Amino acid sequence: MDRRMKGTTELRLMVVGSSGPSQFLLTNAILGREVFPENMASISESRKSFGELDGRRVAVINGPNLYDKDISQQKRKMELRRAKCLSVPGPHAFLVAFDLEKISPNEMRAPKLMKERFGRHSLTHCMVLLACEENVERAALEKRVRKTDWHLRELIEKNGGRFHLFSKNWSDCTRDWELLQKIERMVASLGGGCFSSRTFQKAEDSVKKAEKRLRKQRAAEIKKTWTEMEKRCVAEEVSQQKDAYANSVGAEIRAEAEMSNGWLRTSLARGLGTGLIVGAVVGALIGSIEGPAGMVLYGIIGGAVGGSAGGTAQVAIKHMEDRVAPPARLNFNSIFINRFFAAPHS
Repeated sequence: MDRRMKGTTELRLMVVGSSGPSQFLLTNAILGREVFPENMASISESRKSFGELDGRRVAVINGPNLYDKDISQQKRKMELRRAKCLSVPGPHAFLVAFDLEKISPNEMRAPKLMKERFGRHSLTHCMVLLACEENVERAALEKRVRKTDWHLRELIEKNGGRFHLFSKNWSDCTRDWELLQKIERMVASLGGGCFSSRTFQKAEDSVKKAEKRLRKQRAAEIKKTWTEMEKRCVAEEVSQQKDAYANSVGAEIRAEAEMSNGWLRTSLARGLGTGLIVGAVVGALIGSIEGPAGMVLYGIIGGAVGGSAGGTAQVAIKHMEDRVAPPARLNFNSIFINRFFAAPHS
C-alpha cells in the first residue's frame, strides 16, 4: 500500500474532519496562517493549500467533513475523488481532527468511514489530532488521553495509537516541530512512502493523462516563450531561466490536471444520469395516482427536475474549467517574461 517518495521533499497531508471546524483549525495551525476563517465549519469543494510546517514544505488537502449532511451523496463522492486527485500519488498521512471537548458518540465511527472512503488500509497512515484551548495544561491532557479507561482510547488505538494535541489558536507554533516529528516517524515506520490504493492509482493515472494532454496543447506556447528568452537573456542565464519557466508552467499544468481530468468528469456525468433516472421514477410514482396518463406526464416532469438537479454536474464542469483555465491564460508568457527580464542586462 505504500508508494516510495521519488525525488521530492514535499509532505502531502490529507486533513479530515469529523464535524465542525476542527479540520479547518488544524489546517490553519499546520500552515501558520488563516487559510480558513475561524468560524468555518464545512466546505463544499475540496481544496489544496501549500506552506511549511517547521521548515518542511507541505501540501494540505481538505475535503468536506466526514459527517457533513449539507451535501448530497453524489456530491460527496465527487469531492472525495477531487481530494484524491489533489493528493496524488497519495497522502503521506491522514490527519483526522476532533475537538477534544466536543466528540460525540457518532464521531467514534470515524475509523469505519475512513476505511470506506479511502481504503481498508488507510488507518495505518492515520493520526488523531485533538484540538484544545490555548491555555490548557498539555502534559495533563496527554496523560488523560493515554488512560486505558478513557472513552477515546478505542478511537486512538484504531488509528495505530498515534495522536497529537494542537491549539485552536493557529498562531501558536510552539509544537510544530513535535507534530512534524510524529508524522515523519510514522511515515518512516511505513517504509518512507505515501499511502495508495486502487482508487488513488486511478486518480494518478487520470491526472497524468490530463497533464500529458495539457502539455501537448501548450507545446507551441512554451516553445515561443523559450525562443523569446533566448533573445532577451545572455547565454549563461538561458538555461536557468528556462528551468524556472518550466517549473512554473509545470505547476500550473499540474494544478489544472488535478482539478479537471477524466476521472472527475466521469463522477460529474454520473450525477447527471442519476438525477434523470431518480427524478423520472419519483415523478412516475407520483403520477400513478392520476392513472397511466399521469404516470407519463409526471414521469417527464420528474425526469426534467431530476435532470436539472443532476445537470448541475455540467455547470460544475464548466465552472471547474473556468477556475483552472481562465481565458487570459496566454498572458502567462508575458507576465513571466516581464517578471524575469524587465531589468536591462549589463
